[in-house]
Amino acid sequence: MKEIKNIKEYQEIIKGDKPVLLDFYADWCGPCQTLLPIVEKLADKHKSDFVIAKVNVDKNSELALKFSVRSIPALFFILDGEVKENINGLQTEAALDAIIHKYSTIATH
Repeated sequence: MKEIKNIKEYQEIIKGDKPVLLDFYADWCGPCQTLLPIVEKLADKHKSDFVIAKVNVDKNSELALKFSVRSIPALFFILDGEVKENINGLQTEAALDAIIHKYSTIATH
């Protein structure tokens, strides 16, 4: 799974033709560490139709500020450069998989 380290990398990713899921996290955040293997598994499962990337809020405060991240984990679903949905807190794999499927279906039609 890719880690976005700056605004430029973020801008490159959203220019692509795939929907994007950004996972804002921190190393010290327990729920974030619980969510990380789930997000990594989904990134591998959906690599052909979705870009899933993580953003460390401590190392990339500029991007966290741009998305107004107030609590973590924070997940943002982006389609055509626009945030379509965001979710805060720990999520199940099934719940995230359903949302990923929803946006990958929209993108291919």
